[in-house]
Amino acid sequence: MRPVRPGPARLSVVTAAVTVAALTAVTGCTAKSDSKAGGSAVQVTAGDDSCEVSKNAFPAGHVELAIENKGSKVTEVYLLFPDDRIVTERENIGPGTKAKVTAEVKAGSYEIACKPGMKGSGIRQKVTVTGGTAAKRSPEMDAAVAAYRTYVQEQADETLPKVKVFTDAVRAGDLAAAKKAYAPSRIGWERTEPVAESFGDIDPKVDTRADGLEDGQKWTGWHRLEKELWQDGTLGADATSLADELDKDLLDWQKRVGKAEITPTSMANGAKELLDEVASGKVTGEEERYSHTDLVDFKANVEGAQKSYELLKPVAEKNDAALVTELDKQFATLNKLLDKYRDGADSYEFTSYEKVTKAQRKELSDGVNALAEPLSKLAAAVVK
Repeated sequence: MRPVRPGPARLSVVTAAVTVAALTAVTGCTAKSDSKAGGSAVQVTAGDDSCEVSKNAFPAGHVELAIENKGSKVTEVYLLFPDDRIVTERENIGPGTKAKVTAEVKAGSYEIACKPGMKGSGIRQKVTVTGGTAAKRSPEMDAAVAAYRTYVQEQADETLPKVKVFTDAVRAGDLAAAKKAYAPSRIGWERTEPVAESFGDIDPKVDTRADGLEDGQKWTGWHRLEKELWQDGTLGADATSLADELDKDLLDWQKRVGKAEITPTSMANGAKELLDEVASGKVTGEEERYSHTDLVDFKANVEGAQKSYELLKPVAEKNDAALVTELDKQFATLNKLLDKYRDGADSYEFTSYEKVTKAQRKELSDGVNALAEPLSKLAAAVVK
């Protein structure tokens, strides 16, 4: 995934003396005349060099962003805290298409960012969330959030020793052992990636691919080492320092997970984001382009999405029983399809993705899309 990261445009956005009019001139991001807070959706119209919002103030509670991409490029739309942490996002919005995302927000200052071409810091609009009424949560919602918070912490805790097996092998120069440990070391991260990405600064260090780098960014993390292991066939002089840095960055992730902003809607949106991850990186073979371990990531993404769904299911079932029935069906179908590619006794041994044919990839893509469509409705069902 490519989170919105600070850049030159970011500096102009956060300068306190800059007025909204000046911001509009610098970024091309404009606010339409309706700036009054209201209960209706905030319309976000994305273009190749513009990002229009229908109101730049709205009340606290649940807010819906109704997004339309009128540009010629695939875009992403983010609702961001002032420090670039992600409140919610919607990726892979194709030209001429629409999308909706529901989030729970507290009073304060935020930014809505459109990312045409899915690179850079985005075209941004400052928005204000006013006092309003805080989002109401049922005991079931509170229980779901508490259980998910425990889950993401457990995944981080369990990831560190698996990563150490990988990085120890790298430091020892043992290519075979490093290759064997690589995919298992990523499972906990892939299951909970939206939470990790919400911090904004960790994901670029540990999980960026070469084509996702920003100007001047040093390439570090899993995929840098993946390239050395599988494509280069040798570990470079900086392999030890890369392994040390990966350990350090993931320890930072483990310590910060407990402080993540988690709400029922962020859980639901995170489940959809994980399916977007599968569609944009795993099905295409782009994520693990050197190791071809894409199906391990694929399975972990689906498991993470299903965990969020299962925890929210008691609430969603009360509000939209038909949606729950459809989601149960599509999760079962996709998991059964993935089982066809298991390769070995270990539950995370899968066929190398380079051996998956074009027709089979199409079948996997269709399964992901069939699940992603109803999953996009989960957040709305939770807050009905």
